[in-house]
Amino acid sequence: MRVRRVVVTEHEGKPVVASDGESIRSHDFIHIPGMSESLLWSTRPDDSLVDSPDQALRVRKRLPERGETVFVVVTFPPDETFHSADFNAALAASEQRLVTPDLADLFEPGDSGMHVTPTVDYVVILDGEIWLDLGHGEPVHLHAGDTVVQNATRHGWRNLGTKPATLAVVMVGT
Repeated sequence: MRVRRVVVTEHEGKPVVASDGESIRSHDFIHIPGMSESLLWSTRPDDSLVDSPDQALRVRKRLPERGETVFVVVTFPPDETFHSADFNAALAASEQRLVTPDLADLFEPGDSGMHVTPTVDYVVILDGEIWLDLGHGEPVHLHAGDTVVQNATRHGWRNLGTKPATLAVVMVGT
């Protein structure tokens, strides 16, 4: 997936477009067909917002520390992808660890995708529909335009539909 990213900053006291183009940190998963991630930006408490370098380039891990943020757009394929005869869970897990090592380390063994992050996540469903699984009861069914504030609790994302679902997520380290 390619996401257009427009970065605006200040130069000589005026707002200017610092960059405008495809996200430079995108990954279309090979072993999870239909899944993709674009890392768009990050912040740290000591950042200078004026004339800052490309913040997406410096991100080495997906989970921000206290006071930091990470902004990503993620597309989830339908869950049927994971039940396909040619789906290789071991290769998918290896790829996930390469792309998002600190996040992948939090996935619970044997409970596909369930995890807890030390972040508050602001989530906007951009396209499609997805289910927020909290590990008990019925998952919360979400549609394009819905939002979630995820307060460092156990959860997983399930795409029980037939089309991909795309989410914009800002993770704030707590």
